Amino acid sequence: MNFNFFKDIYNYRFCHFGAQGILRMSNHGIIGKSKQINDLIDISLQVSQSDISVLIYGESGVGKDLFAKAIHNFSKRKNNKLISVNCGAIPEGILESELFGHKKGSFTGAVDDRKGYFELADGGTLFLDELAEMPLTTQVKLLRVLETNEFLPLGSEITKKVDVRIIAATNKDLQIEVDAKRFRKDLYFRLKAVTLYIPPLRERKDDINLMIEHFLSNYFKKNSAATTSITPDAYELLNNYYWPGNVRELKNVIETAAALNTNGKLTRDSFINLLSNPRIEEENRNLPISLHKTTEALDREIILGALIEIKKDLNELKNFAYGRNIPNQKTNEIAEISEILPLDVLEEEAIINAINFTKGNKRRAAKLLGLSERTLYRKIKEYGI
Repeated sequence: MNFNFFKDIYNYRFCHFGAQGILRMSNHGIIGKSKQINDLIDISLQVSQSDISVLIYGESGVGKDLFAKAIHNFSKRKNNKLISVNCGAIPEGILESELFGHKKGSFTGAVDDRKGYFELADGGTLFLDELAEMPLTTQVKLLRVLETNEFLPLGSEITKKVDVRIIAATNKDLQIEVDAKRFRKDLYFRLKAVTLYIPPLRERKDDINLMIEHFLSNYFKKNSAATTSITPDAYELLNNYYWPGNVRELKNVIETAAALNTNGKLTRDSFINLLSNPRIEEENRNLPISLHKTTEALDREIILGALIEIKKDLNELKNFAYGRNIPNQKTNEIAEISEILPLDVLEEEAIINAINFTKGNKRRAAKLLGLSERTLYRKIKEYGI
């Protein structure tokens, strides 16, 4: 029996219990007490003991890299290298060379032999972040490595064999990418055997206060700063914010507020100007959107709100054209529209209007509707738009 493994799990899962049974997995920066996070921890620890490929997906900023590091650090490969590669940050023309290496003279500028990331990670783990950005031609070679553990450096005639575990991450729905012919189906099925979905911060609000305390504590330790308290109204603001940038945004907001603070107390006003698009009561009084509803219900109401704004703009233009001056109708608009048309029809109309308005630019359409790109693509597929 591998006693050290179970001891590691104990140290990892139970490194700190608060008075209310709060778990902190701070060894690898994974902080949370929600069921979603605890379930992810359990699965990560379990799969870490095998060499099976893992696909991690979730919105930008949720901490996909932290889970990749944790899986590696609890695996039998932990004493070997973990190499992280951002596939979206490397130009398409040189990504293949970066991954598989090249021989001297294989292309202009190749003045020496160079080892690629696969060879450098031999015996360890290769973390491929933003996998959906990988070109199709490179995906073919990646699939070959996954199936044979062999690759051919650029300009070489000699195949190299490696022992590398692959952990991949993406903020896009790969099934949608496959359907759009932007991602290979065979590679997708090869990677999706173990899939970890890290939910956005707005779907696990039980973790927010814990993270606030953790980031503040770390900031004070790093900067030898005096401890700062947070007022209840500040906690309320941060808990009701939508957090489009997820954990990364929360960390930056906390650290910035702490750095700018001068009176030893962080209030609501300390944070309000640091939030990029705060969905708080005073900015949404005219839209009956509840922040305590399910994500599906929230998305639906946001879309309806966008539809109302589009219809309002069109009506104002129409009234102006006919020389009329009719005041805006802002009360109970969602209820009135919903009585005339089913919600699904309204949703579909809002999405089509947004896509047409942005001339097919899905990213801008998602921003216009106040949705993530992933949610928009799911709705497009759902309605067959």
